[in-house]
Amino acid sequence: MADNLFSTPVQQEARPSGGAPSGGVRLTVPDYSVCDFSVLDHILAFFKGFAAGAVVLFIFYKIPILSVIGGIPVGIVTIFTSRKEAVRKRRVKLRLQFYDLLEAMSVAMRAGNPMLKALMSAREDLVLIYTEKGDIVREIDVIISKFNNAVPMSEAFADLAKRSGLEDIQNFASIYATIEGKSSRADEIVRETQQIIADKMEIEMEIDTLMTAAKNEVNIMLFMPLVILLVISYAGSGFMDAIYTTGMGRGVATMGLVVFVISYIMAKAFSNVKI
Repeated sequence: MADNLFSTPVQQEARPSGGAPSGGVRLTVPDYSVCDFSVLDHILAFFKGFAAGAVVLFIFYKIPILSVIGGIPVGIVTIFTSRKEAVRKRRVKLRLQFYDLLEAMSVAMRAGNPMLKALMSAREDLVLIYTEKGDIVREIDVIISKFNNAVPMSEAFADLAKRSGLEDIQNFASIYATIEGKSSRADEIVRETQQIIADKMEIEMEIDTLMTAAKNEVNIMLFMPLVILLVISYAGSGFMDAIYTTGMGRGVATMGLVVFVISYIMAKAFSNVKI
């Protein structure tokens, strides 16, 4: 699905069900490929990128009009990167919420409840944590609503997995589709999936802890040249004037800017460790 600047989620009619909304209420089916940025969020993201781009360009060139013009495309790019980051964070939150869902379902199923009853019981627990607007609570309502409309629960989980784009949910949906109606091991599948997600999250937290210091060092190494260049240009008694007044100096400044941008992109790419 295209990542449009302004997108509206798909809606679906709901029927009465246990803990889900009553009949006549329209359920909003979340779309995790887009973010819910408001106009204000877009404006703030633009000015954040615009300010950063303008400052960097001014440090390298000291041409105000160039800094303003060059800051505009940086601000536009920042809008899309901010939207992408917001989508990533929303999926990370959904993954944590799905883990909590499996934990609540596992407790209910160990008490002898079938899958549907376990979902309803889990909803009652999760709504206290994430409120009615939480993504996982809305997803539970969608699954229960589909089940009441004669849609197999495996298809509802598969739809969630497709929309979320999360590997853990996709694996759970695939396994559950295989054993649905054929095995009484659903509670074991839930517990095993929960444990796998927990193990992966623990490893990711350990990696993130180890990478934090390295990320801070990279950020310092990236921005220290800017600070040094800024200080010398203003306190160097004309030491850096050649860079801002001669053609060769402009060329050197341009090469330095290119190296800075490439280093920033590479640092961001290498700091994203996926499991």
